[in-house]
Amino acid sequence: MKRIEMKISGGCQCGAVRYHASAMLDNSHLCHCRMCQKASGNIFAALVAAPNDALTWTRGKPSVWKSSELVERGFCANCGTPLFFHHLENGRTNLMIGSLDDPHAFPPHANTCTENMVAWFNTITGIENTGATENNGADWAAAIKTSNNQHPDRDTASWPVRWRDD
Repeated sequence: MKRIEMKISGGCQCGAVRYHASAMLDNSHLCHCRMCQKASGNIFAALVAAPNDALTWTRGKPSVWKSSELVERGFCANCGTPLFFHHLENGRTNLMIGSLDDPHAFPPHANTCTENMVAWFNTITGIENTGATENNGADWAAAIKTSNNQHPDRDTASWPVRWRDD
């Protein structure tokens, strides 16, 4: 895997947990293993790794659950956003691409653990594209926009995190 010196940032949906990385690895991929499916609540986890020595938590700390003897998974305890998959012995942390401030920067290069790939995965590029929310649900999109608590896709000096019991 090639190490690429670059600056990236990301975090959870509510803004309680944020991170920076000063380098990334060129391993962006979709993992179809059953553990990643469950951890992401999706049919795959989109992941890209940062070397552990390049990753820092800049706001809050993720909660961690050890999903096996070799793997821990990080998430925000407040909003539930899945943040990473960390193999305890390989020196890197695979960040959830959706948690990056710029997820467009890391298109996946491979599908892994395909023994658990859902049978209809290869058909998803052919399904109907119904367009932007604003075009198909303008009232709903406006209501969400006026009450949105989601942290923006950039660092902020401060952010009024709404805690679960607010």
